[in-house]
Amino acid sequence: MEELTRLTYVKTVSAIKGMQKNIVVITGGTKGIGRALVLRFLRAGYPVATCARSTTDLDALQAAVQAELPAAQLHTHPADLSQQTDAHRFTDFVRGLGQVEVLVNNAGAFIPGRLQDEPQDGSQLRQMLAANLLSAYDVTLALLPGLIAHRKGHIFTICSTASLTAYPNGGSYGIAKFALLGFTKNLREELKEHNIRVTAVLPGATLTASWEGTNLPAERFIRAEDVAEAIFSTFSLSPQAVVEELLIRPQLGDL
Repeated sequence: MEELTRLTYVKTVSAIKGMQKNIVVITGGTKGIGRALVLRFLRAGYPVATCARSTTDLDALQAAVQAELPAAQLHTHPADLSQQTDAHRFTDFVRGLGQVEVLVNNAGAFIPGRLQDEPQDGSQLRQMLAANLLSAYDVTLALLPGLIAHRKGHIFTICSTASLTAYPNGGSYGIAKFALLGFTKNLREELKEHNIRVTAVLPGATLTASWEGTNLPAERFIRAEDVAEAIFSTFSLSPQAVVEELLIRPQLGDL
């Protein structure tokens, strides 16, 4: 009887280990699309690591997750990814958690306006590149060796319809998003042979903090949860398939 009990225990432990999932990394996970993604992957049983500039926002996210999903594994770290030193501190933190399965480069910033009205010193362009492009570049390059060695993984970059179409009020933000799509395309070509999937996500107007104060009805926007569900479904495809570009627009078209 004792031997049967021990055997049952060993089988149970082995089954639990077999169900353990690798880390999902989602940058900028306290608001909007990032928050929706954090919750979607946690609900699916994946451990998630995320970051944000605000420690208060990270604590609030952790509290909300614990209230809904007390068994979930959410790892948070304060970081401003537009600063390379912060990006490297965050990736060091992530590597200490274990093998990465998914990386979603979601962190970014939006400043509207015309190029001709931007500061002559180029500070706005540099700010937009640092927040939207270099943040993804620094985090991806730091985590890439582990993904390549594992020969498995999926990298998503949250681009925008502004990565495809120039807008009169897009300014430096549009330049940064065009560059982010170019980065993603190059990355996809490089990583094919390593069995790593790369997807550019191009959402149109999504109801996030960027649209606070608008007079438009919520029904005119994409829901952040819909973007998260589309990303999770893309990730869930077989390893033989990759969605290279995931373009999502409001049903009634762009704003």
